[in-house]
Amino acid sequence: MTKPGGDRPPPAPSGVKEGKHLMLARHRQSLILQAVRSDGSARVSDLTQRLGVSDMTIRRDLEVLARDGLVEKVHGGAVLPGSPASHEPGFEAKLVLERPEKTAIARAAASIVTPGTAIAIGSGTTTFELAQCLLDVPGLTIVTNSLRVTNLFSGTRGLDGTADSVVLTGGVRTPSDALVGPVADLTIRSLHFDLLFLGCYGFDINAGLTTPNLAEAETNRALIRVARRVVVLADHTKWGLVGLSSFARLSEVDVLITDDMLPADARNQVEEHAGQVVYADGMMASQVSRQSA
Repeated sequence: MTKPGGDRPPPAPSGVKEGKHLMLARHRQSLILQAVRSDGSARVSDLTQRLGVSDMTIRRDLEVLARDGLVEKVHGGAVLPGSPASHEPGFEAKLVLERPEKTAIARAAASIVTPGTAIAIGSGTTTFELAQCLLDVPGLTIVTNSLRVTNLFSGTRGLDGTADSVVLTGGVRTPSDALVGPVADLTIRSLHFDLLFLGCYGFDINAGLTTPNLAEAETNRALIRVARRVVVLADHTKWGLVGLSSFARLSEVDVLITDDMLPADARNQVEEHAGQVVYADGMMASQVSRQSA
């Protein structure tokens, strides 16, 4: 007489399960590598749809491939090794990446802006999100090197009827719609503002804040020199990315606003160097002050 369940195969040993999981990961990484080699690059959002896994799984796979020197991680995906560090995606290409994180970061940044203050907003998609959150804050004086931010505030007024004042720096336009160069730098040197909001291509413990554009790096430095407080907006995917030119050390950042998906090891490092770190989570943000040495 057959015992109940006697016709079922015995459960696989844990080692077999781990082996199958490893094979699945390797197969997935092989498909990712194939996609990068085929197109020269691959985006996390595309890979998650193609392979039917979470973006965190894809990012872990990219970490493995990057450690093996098979790909290079960039914001939002990966490229072939040796792709120029000076490569700069256009504004529209970056606008669709990490939208929930950017929105949460922008809301957290907007919460520290008070009516009637003078602020500066650098170019970039996350800072553009911030600008949209500030449309109802009355009486702001806004210095910016972003045509998109300028156009956003064109003709708008605060809730109390106080008109916003927008100062556009002028300069040469970059692929990411920043105005940079000597004209921008000269204008900025004569100004002073309470808060500066900057984005970045990547942030790293050694390289600090970086951008692929040399002229944009110099313009960012000019903005930092005349700002009373420097606030950097950077989502977790930018951690560890290094562009061509550094424009600030993490220790020069008064407030770093990122999202709550920043890895634990990265949190420890940025909290030791940045003046204050804010982790945006939807409509909420928890603040962590600089740890004492």
